[in-house]
Amino acid sequence: MSQGIVTAAYIVAAVLFVFSLAGLSKQETAKQGCYAGITGMAVALIATVFAEDTHGFGWIIIAMLIGAAVGIYKAKKVEMTEMPELIALLHSFVGLAAVLVGFNSYIEPGSVSADMETIHLVEVFLGIFIGAVTFTGSLVAFGKLNGKISSKPLQLPGKHKLNLAALIAALVLLVVFLQNSHAQDVTETLYRLVNGKPEAALVVSHGANSGLAIAALTLMTLIALAFGWHLVASIGGADMPVVVSMLNSYSGWAAAMAGFTLRNDLLIITGALVGSSGAYLSYIMCRAMNRSFVSVILGGFGSGGAAPAGQSGESGEHRETTAADLARTLREAGSVIVTPGYGMAVAQAQYPVAELARKLREAGVRVRFGIHPVAGRLPGHMNVLLAEAKVPYDIVEEMDEINGDFAETDVVLVVGANDTVNPAAQEPGSPIAGMPVLHVWEARSVVVFKRSMGNAGYAGLVNPLFFKENTQMLLGDAKDSVEKIIAEL
Repeated sequence: MSQGIVTAAYIVAAVLFVFSLAGLSKQETAKQGCYAGITGMAVALIATVFAEDTHGFGWIIIAMLIGAAVGIYKAKKVEMTEMPELIALLHSFVGLAAVLVGFNSYIEPGSVSADMETIHLVEVFLGIFIGAVTFTGSLVAFGKLNGKISSKPLQLPGKHKLNLAALIAALVLLVVFLQNSHAQDVTETLYRLVNGKPEAALVVSHGANSGLAIAALTLMTLIALAFGWHLVASIGGADMPVVVSMLNSYSGWAAAMAGFTLRNDLLIITGALVGSSGAYLSYIMCRAMNRSFVSVILGGFGSGGAAPAGQSGESGEHRETTAADLARTLREAGSVIVTPGYGMAVAQAQYPVAELARKLREAGVRVRFGIHPVAGRLPGHMNVLLAEAKVPYDIVEEMDEINGDFAETDVVLVVGANDTVNPAAQEPGSPIAGMPVLHVWEARSVVVFKRSMGNAGYAGLVNPLFFKENTQMLLGDAKDSVEKIIAEL
């Protein structure tokens, strides 16, 4: 395949990736966005594999078959509730790939012009650094999301100073790496110039470079691995949705740096698209959670699982209801809003919740869903679960769209949500003060589906909503509770 055809294919793939991002911005067009992304990636792979300068065709095919087999297996096996941790794990693969590509590009760089030598070395260094941070950071995020690692933030003494020390050490190692890499190259170039050889402008290999350069690159990699681990370990489970989004951005920049080292335009473009879109999504989520975007990057925001003293236990008296009583209330209601949270995902209650909504709508009740932007473990997590359960798109509304309607709503069903419906966010001095939340307490009646009163939520705060006069608790497994309500209707 000629270079012209490859370039044209890359342009088509890049356009399809842009269409994919645009489609994924809305529930209604998410499927089309996925199909556009799949098509774009297929075009890119075919063009790359069959390009005239591609070598090791057999090995590439073997690698693609293994990767496809693993991907298909995981896609069929994974539950929607496990999707956040799967995405975090996939981010780690991108980071590891960037590290390996960086080392390979340094050892066997091919033909790099002398005036681009320094730029190439910096690309290698940054690509490995970002890749290593993404690799271990994503593994920690995966562990926290699936419960293998405690959701509580790691509180090492002087953690911010440790992060700063790691960055300073990386910069020092960059200088050492560049100085020792250039030493051999300059000597070789001068020798060729003296002998009147025109190919003096080309550096063929770094294989004979100083061992100190390799040592600096290896030490930086180890520091970056530790830095990525500490960066995410210092953040609590409540903030993992933002962290996963930021790691998505890191994986994009790692891919872009790999593209620079490989001189692959498509990889640069797609990496930049993923990196910039992930960063913007993280910014939006930070605003939704009243967090500092800069603090996310630095890995030190939020308390995650640590509650302030005196706020982790039960407070006040709550009222309980039954499935039968709630069924009677719902039959008499004119309007109902359902606000799902991660508890719905854990209980896999999205299907009975969708069935409940369908029955109520058939009975003439106006039913809508109110979605907080960070509900669940990943941006759009609740939207995906509801779409999987065939909930119509037109009755699913975002927080800003529905917050003004709670005061005119008869019944609000809070299914497995906690921090996103906590009125303490409106109280100055609260650990979540300023965080936008769903104003469910303004409804005439609120019913909270919760496994037990002992769970305080990711933020570790007792929710005053549970003890308000217009709130009733329906304790137990959310899926079982909803199914009992359906049976009573």
